[in-house]
Amino acid sequence: MKGFCTYIVLPLYLLLTLATISVHGQGTSVGFYKRTCPQVESIVSKTVQSHFSSDPSIAPGLLRMHFHDCFVQGCDASILIDGRNTEKTAGPNLLLRGYDVIDDAKKQLEAACPGVVSCADILALAARDSVVATRGASWQVPTGRRDGRVSLDSDTSNLPGFTDSIDVQKQKFSAKGLDTKDLVALVGAHTIGTSACQFFRYRLNNFTTTGPDSTIDPSFLPRLQALCPPNGDGSRRVSLDTDSQNRFDTSFFTNLRNGRGILESDQKLWTDTSTQPFVQRFEGPIRGLLGLRFDFEFGKSMVKMSNIEVKTGTQGEIRSVCSAIN
Repeated sequence: MKGFCTYIVLPLYLLLTLATISVHGQGTSVGFYKRTCPQVESIVSKTVQSHFSSDPSIAPGLLRMHFHDCFVQGCDASILIDGRNTEKTAGPNLLLRGYDVIDDAKKQLEAACPGVVSCADILALAARDSVVATRGASWQVPTGRRDGRVSLDSDTSNLPGFTDSIDVQKQKFSAKGLDTKDLVALVGAHTIGTSACQFFRYRLNNFTTTGPDSTIDPSFLPRLQALCPPNGDGSRRVSLDTDSQNRFDTSFFTNLRNGRGILESDQKLWTDTSTQPFVQRFEGPIRGLLGLRFDFEFGKSMVKMSNIEVKTGTQGEIRSVCSAIN
């Protein structure tokens, strides 16, 4: 997997558009550390690539961690804090990984620019760099977040879940200022990574009184049943994007159309009339300048998400160590 960090080839107009996405909001801005720590993006990028070279699964881990951080207390790195009853200890976060990447980058940044770069900004940059590492397009990340001082496991109850209906998913995203297009684009992050059998095995046999979940492609079902038998290892990992788990591309949406979504909540994006059009438009090729290019829309939605309830100015703090409040 060494040398896997490449950019996908995009038309010139898309490259220009990606470079000029409006990424200012709520006190964050591109180039926030231009004078105080100009090497911040280089240090984070190299750190992510170094860890990715030895363990490609770190990329989806960092993306998921950023998502889970932003949906609880805003994008303030509260997910990184150690201790009893912190967000880390909550059920939805027990399998999160990538903490060592953030700690590694923070250690280097503290040596280069002591007390300057927040853990929240490191996590936002690392999420972007994890997409680039898996051959996805880049985008400009606004920085200037400060780190939160509160982390409670009880605040994670509204994280989107793998059994959520589309209506529930839309409600949870809307509460954070994200619309239906953002929902579909951000769930598209499942183009990389895996899920444990325990989170979808219930769909494979007695989902209804008549048997397995009927939205699963019948020709694909035996493969999943073999990977995740009823009494098998619930921790076994299965690709969320069949045969393309290490590449950031649009095949995830093709799989949804073909009934090959692994999580129940993902497959519902195809069966629901409000989200299906976005799945279709993200899956297909560019349809002129007004078409929906997944990599471009994903970058825009990530920027929106990364500005959820951010702390800036004199709010919060700049942690010396990401796992502990100063």
